[in-house]
Amino acid sequence: MHIDPAGMAHAIALMNAWGIAHGVNLSGGSPGRGLEVQLAVARQTGGRMSVFCNLDWRLARAPGYGARMAAQLDIAKRLGAIGLKVPKGLGLGYLGPDGKLIRVDEPGLDPVWERAARLGLPVAIHIGDPKAFWLRPDERNERIDELRVHPEWSNYGQPVPSWQQLFDAFERLVARHPRTTFIGVHFGNDPEDPTRVARLLDKHANLLIDTAARVPEIGRQPADKMQALFTKYQDRVLFGTDLGVGEEASDLMLGSTGATPPDQADTQRFFESTFRYFETTDRQFEHPTPIQGRWRIDGVGLPRPVLEKIYWRNAARVLGLSVPGTSLPSDRTR
Repeated sequence: MHIDPAGMAHAIALMNAWGIAHGVNLSGGSPGRGLEVQLAVARQTGGRMSVFCNLDWRLARAPGYGARMAAQLDIAKRLGAIGLKVPKGLGLGYLGPDGKLIRVDEPGLDPVWERAARLGLPVAIHIGDPKAFWLRPDERNERIDELRVHPEWSNYGQPVPSWQQLFDAFERLVARHPRTTFIGVHFGNDPEDPTRVARLLDKHANLLIDTAARVPEIGRQPADKMQALFTKYQDRVLFGTDLGVGEEASDLMLGSTGATPPDQADTQRFFESTFRYFETTDRQFEHPTPIQGRWRIDGVGLPRPVLEKIYWRNAARVLGLSVPGTSLPSDRTR
């Protein structure tokens, strides 16, 4: 999740409404730049929310930035952060001392990944974006509805690496730091190709993936193929939503944002379709975030033991969480 401190009460209300026992806020900020506030607000939830820290990328404008960023992790860990979130700005937007884009596998960041390993902080990392964001944003682009609302998300013709260059750098990064636990968010950063994600999971024991904001994409894959993947890698998948909650009740991000704030029907569809995907074998139903593509999805109907691992047991293990009383409602399985 991505929770504004002023929106925490609203986030907890949504969690209560949809049976979510514990949330992980990936937008914690860095020491001295929001992290202390986010952790204080999370502590007021009675154990319902944990917080990942972020890096202060302003530090990257001078040589030796990796060591300075690594030192931030020491502080963040002492304050109470349980992990590190790295957004897609790495490789696409953050600049180094030379004024050029910092590569995903830039050696200057090695101290950060090594320090995360030493501190036991998993690294949730977002690399690239949907492949369609590199294509011409016209009617032939399957993500045109999203790109019309957010033209700045288009990488077509922009001076940025190709999607493949970013993904290759991501794999090199994971391979070079085997002691660091990486969580490839958005289904390993390649939901369009689950077979490639599976190959990475086979090759790199330090890699996990999450499902945040990619049920629309993985939901149009053959259901039997996805069911087999979830079953094989049932210990390596974390449930994610990419739910964003701001200060106002209408300030929601349900996997993505549209031209107008989402209403109650949008929120209901987001959660119901997400659970329906994992828990039923229903066919050709509306996916959680229509702006992300004009297609329908098929449910994978995972068995209860697999569901429990993906929904919470894996996160509890990997993130060191204690979530008392967690269970999967019997009326949500078929």
